[in-house]
Amino acid sequence: MHNTSFKGLLTAGAVFAATTLAYAHGDVNPQPVDTAGLPETGEEWLTENPYRASEVGEEVWRKAVEIGSSGYNQNCARCHGLEVVSGGLAPDLRFLEAEEYGDEWYVERFRTGYTQNGITKMPAFGELLGQDAAWAIRTYIETRPDSDAMEEVSDELKELRDQLAGYATDANGADADAIRARLTEIAGSIETLSGAPVADSVAYRAANLIDGTTDAYKSAAETLTIGLSAAH
Repeated sequence: MHNTSFKGLLTAGAVFAATTLAYAHGDVNPQPVDTAGLPETGEEWLTENPYRASEVGEEVWRKAVEIGSSGYNQNCARCHGLEVVSGGLAPDLRFLEAEEYGDEWYVERFRTGYTQNGITKMPAFGELLGQDAAWAIRTYIETRPDSDAMEEVSDELKELRDQLAGYATDANGADADAIRARLTEIAGSIETLSGAPVADSVAYRAANLIDGTTDAYKSAAETLTIGLSAAH
């Protein structure tokens, strides 16, 4: 478990130092984000994430994570890294606290960007992508799982993946409730680095796919395969 906070990194100057090394974004064209299915946030910019499950329910929260994933990968991953794992050229946003301070810092940077010595290190996305996309991306970022915690359960997840792949061909003898319960238990043991209450881990995703059908077993196995590959 990591105890480092994003605010602590800022205080220490580590994030600032990393930001000054970031590549210029002048040649990046922001890609539009389809936010259909999310409640509209209005024209006035908020200072707190409106798409957390505690505010809108789990179904809308999941939709925000899904849309945020697409928006992040199209517009942010180039510098902030796949799965929000920074390579050191930009702040590691996984540590940005899922609370008021983190929200305010995030939305300010998203809206206005960041420029140093006349060089754009991060473009202003606010007017181009809009508020709904901004908070969907924020929701995706704050739900990234702790990679160390994922590593600790990777062997068991691989075993479960292999079981699910087998059930995708022949579901005789499969206990959907037991497999879903075990995946849910594993998902509950995986924390976020932001302090968000639920990590959008591959265990969490796979658990929510299982309904006892062979198609669901296949989808869950594929989800685990892709997620475990991305973690390495």
